[in-house]
Amino acid sequence: MKNVLLPTDFSENSWNAIKYAIHFFNSKTCNFYILHVNSLNSFIPQNESLTVDSYYLENTYTKPAKLELQSFLKRISKLKAHNNTHKFFVLTDVGFFIESIRKTVKEKKIDLIVMGTKGVSGFNKIILGTNTADVITKVKCNTLAVPENAEFVSPKEIAFPTDLNLSYKLNVLQPINEIIEHFKASLRLLHINKNKSALKNELKQNKALLEDYFSSTQLSFHYLTNKKVEDAVQCFVESRDIDLICMVAKNLNYFQQIFFHSRVEKISYHTDKPFLVLHEKN
Repeated sequence: MKNVLLPTDFSENSWNAIKYAIHFFNSKTCNFYILHVNSLNSFIPQNESLTVDSYYLENTYTKPAKLELQSFLKRISKLKAHNNTHKFFVLTDVGFFIESIRKTVKEKKIDLIVMGTKGVSGFNKIILGTNTADVITKVKCNTLAVPENAEFVSPKEIAFPTDLNLSYKLNVLQPINEIIEHFKASLRLLHINKNKSALKNELKQNKALLEDYFSSTQLSFHYLTNKKVEDAVQCFVESRDIDLICMVAKNLNYFQQIFFHSRVEKISYHTDKPFLVLHEKN
């Protein structure tokens, strides 16, 4: 049984992530926890004492949130992907967003967080909403980020960009194996080098380790040269018709230019390709 956390701010963006998660686990037995956090950040000024009237919070924030959560449950009940092995629980909390997420992950033994990501517009193109970026980087729980325009399709082509510096234990990759097995998908290991240089011996050994770990899957290795990592990933995703991008949290420094830059020129694929970030468990 999977325990899946679905944070929501009641936007259509978060609703789309909920729909995606339900379809993604359509044939799995799951507990879905739909959480709305009334963030203290939004109504308590910084450097002021944390004294808020509980009656005010209940009537102004908690009760309306519970009504919204119930409306989400009604929408869920109408989805064709909803099945009897799915159980849904609604949660509300008042606190700081990341602290609330961490607390829920621990209390409910969450296996995966599924969140929506913001789209892009104008000249300041923000790829990830602040909350999603914070969860990915600050909460040690596997997280699936679903762009607001993403529609669920069974992932058949999965990209795994890697710098081949294995600073993590290989068992962190087990969720990728599970997805590949379940959806009968193919895995594409992608290494991008900014210079036209051959792989060093250590990287060759790590490449061999990855290929051995995924030996039971339909696997291919792709070695690209491009001074701009984000351009290389985008071209690869589009040319291979990738359905899902996977990465390990410890490699985020290498790929943060793709996902966390506030200004980039070409990020069209981010509007519809979900990505899974894997964390090592403590």
